Amino acid sequence: MKTRIEPYKIKVVEPIPVTTRAVRERALEQASWNLFRLPADLVTIDLLTDSGVTAMSARQWSGLLSGDEAYAGSHSFLRFEEAVRTLTGYAHVIPTHQGRAAERLLFETIVHCGDLVPGNTHFDTTRANIEHVGATAIDLPIAAARVPSLDLPFKGDLDLGRLEALLEATPRARVPLVVVTVTSNGCGGQPVSIENLRAVRGLCDRFGVGLYLDAARFAENAWMIRQREAAWSGRTPREIARAMFDLADGCLMSAKKDGLVNIGGFLALRDGALAEELKRMMVLGEGFPTYGGLAGRDLEAMACGLEEVLDPAYLADRIAQVADLGDRLHAAGVPTVRPPGGHAIYLDSRAFAPHLGPLDLPGQSLACALYLHAGVRSVEIGQLMRGRNASPTEEPVDLDLVRLAIPRRVYTCCQLDYVAEAVTDVYAAREALLPLEIVEQPPALRHFGARLRPRRAPAPREPTRTNGASVGQA
Repeated sequence: MKTRIEPYKIKVVEPIPVTTRAVRERALEQASWNLFRLPADLVTIDLLTDSGVTAMSARQWSGLLSGDEAYAGSHSFLRFEEAVRTLTGYAHVIPTHQGRAAERLLFETIVHCGDLVPGNTHFDTTRANIEHVGATAIDLPIAAARVPSLDLPFKGDLDLGRLEALLEATPRARVPLVVVTVTSNGCGGQPVSIENLRAVRGLCDRFGVGLYLDAARFAENAWMIRQREAAWSGRTPREIARAMFDLADGCLMSAKKDGLVNIGGFLALRDGALAEELKRMMVLGEGFPTYGGLAGRDLEAMACGLEEVLDPAYLADRIAQVADLGDRLHAAGVPTVRPPGGHAIYLDSRAFAPHLGPLDLPGQSLACALYLHAGVRSVEIGQLMRGRNASPTEEPVDLDLVRLAIPRRVYTCCQLDYVAEAVTDVYAAREALLPLEIVEQPPALRHFGARLRPRRAPAPREPTRTNGASVGQA
């Protein structure tokens, strides 16, 4: 059969809000042109993030009812611990309420002021937690990752030459670990190859540095290794995932992605002494080490999700759904990061709106236009998110993207067709995109709380009609 169908059926439905252009204009103005400030009930298709917005399975919902809520040593923790050990091979498992809590615990314990933490590309909370302790997050992606249109299989790989040069030039004590994010969210959801991970492992061994995976999307990375790395084409997702974990000393994970849950995360380690130190730290802020800020039912759902996410039928559909959206936009001439990533499609906002300069926040302008036109919420991953506001002058970042993050098991192919049509409409009217400016911003993670405004009123133009919505930013 040529027609691809979702490998599940819908058992419970939730109404989708459908709003008018006038309502969206008022909402965006009240939100100060920051999509994080929008009420969710004014969003028709929500692609802001794939984190914590998964539709859980019937088996997971069933597990919630059997959760053991004992404060210490619950059977739900034991089941979760065994699931993580089976997956990763790491003996020491520490639950946390989400990924950034795992980052905070690890970095506050082993990273110190003045340290350097290299990685393929650190995402926003990872970078913020590294900088919070006075260290510097160093991004070392391969050169191809900075060319959105270049179609190569493993654009998430870490640049081995630059890593080697950094390790040679830096005292060992100043590099406590290397972090490889699989898949690389900051570079377009691009996968990391086993070959690259193995080479990074070799450099870490040579210089005596620990290697940790940010494993939020490990299953999607494993599936794309299966598709794109010839030596692994006949292996199961579980076997490939285990090979990835075998090359590292530990991992930190937001289970809100490939754990298929709405809340939760963990640290998993080989080093027992480090694990004990982390547990002492977590009691201060996360809770007892066998619940880590979570209810027992959350641990049950995570244990189940970590098993379900490696189902080949699920992964084949998941990656194909994202790829279909990306390929449709590419065929329409919309500039995107190629090839399609594992969890999202990334629009190249500078190529999308070349009339806007890098400091005009073209990605945020594009994201706002998409919401105004069709009620689709996305997120800017560019100048607003990654720009530096510590000094009076701000330099352009190297990539300015808009991410359409696809929640797991939530939207149908038809709903994503609507998204493709909306993006194509906005692209056809791209000259109407306006420069934005920041009115107010917090000192860290500014994209979550910044207030913005357009620099000028839009020029009058005839709207293009699609699905009752008009193109052109107000």
